[in-house]
Amino acid sequence: MQKTPVLPDSWFSMEPVQARMIDPSGELADRTIQLRINPISGRTSRIAFSRVNEKEAGVERLPSPPPDSRQTARCPFCRPQVLTQTPQLIPQIHPAGRMTRGDSLLFPNLFPYGPYSAVSLFDNTHFVEIGTAVESSYTDCLVNCADYLRRVNQHDPSAIHMAITQNHLPSAGGSMVHPHLQVHADRIGANHQRFLYDRALTHWQALQRGLFGDYAAHEVRARERYIGSTGPWIWLAAFAPEGFFEIWAIYPGKTSLMMLDENAWRHLATGMIRVQRLYRSLNRNGYNFGLLSVETPQSALELRAVMVVRSNYAPWTRSDHTGFEVMLGDMATFTAPEETARLARAFWQ
Repeated sequence: MQKTPVLPDSWFSMEPVQARMIDPSGELADRTIQLRINPISGRTSRIAFSRVNEKEAGVERLPSPPPDSRQTARCPFCRPQVLTQTPQLIPQIHPAGRMTRGDSLLFPNLFPYGPYSAVSLFDNTHFVEIGTAVESSYTDCLVNCADYLRRVNQHDPSAIHMAITQNHLPSAGGSMVHPHLQVHADRIGANHQRFLYDRALTHWQALQRGLFGDYAAHEVRARERYIGSTGPWIWLAAFAPEGFFEIWAIYPGKTSLMMLDENAWRHLATGMIRVQRLYRSLNRNGYNFGLLSVETPQSALELRAVMVVRSNYAPWTRSDHTGFEVMLGDMATFTAPEETARLARAFWQ
């Protein structure tokens, strides 16, 4: 019986680097940094093991809710003001102006990043503490996003570069405390979409196999960073993280957001909330989520959702992006992905 094809181990490169110094006690000391190369992007990532036990301000306990967590009357996403302070979709996309699915409400982004930027609210809850969301609210919100993208595709077939993202709390880039997803569709692809599309297509043309599917198969076999599954989604700690406690969910063989059924979205929602619970257990309260696709018949880019924890939204906490990340382009984290996977597995029991 033929084994499931996987990426070669050589693609998962780990290079130890030693920094030698005379420590404050006067003794000679070595500090280990590990350089990893992302098998998908080729980008380097650094793990500074010496900082793993560093006492970081603001993570001794879960921070208190944001100052405006109870200010529902001033929030344009809360009812009843959401029906008067948010824009409406053009009739060619949806004649009712806003789309609903369960308690989810979707409407155009008042400050768009592209021609079809939209916002999808989970429900009328103004503030939701990380890891406490109801699974059905995430499922309804994700399905609402997918329905919107189908309508955009029918209206403008050239808007093939699609994505669903989330910024939870201002430390993750969120401008509103009220939880919501962002939905994007554009004729012009973002950097990640264009690069990953080409990378996946090259892999397919060479091997007639999906790049992310092969990646997932390798990680399931290796077990070191494999966390578990929710339905068709395979959850993994990123081998070469570009964010703290970065976790991926891969749907092997599936390349279209618009072709997922409700069960697939429900299984994704289940995993998303489990990852949030992991972040909560680490006393972190902010995160980013992203899921992108390129909706063409020839696309070989399989679906991959990414979640990364962000610096806490609390006074005197340090940003997770320093000059090293912004100016050199290498992410430096402190925890080995294998440890991230070990911690996360507890939430898959």
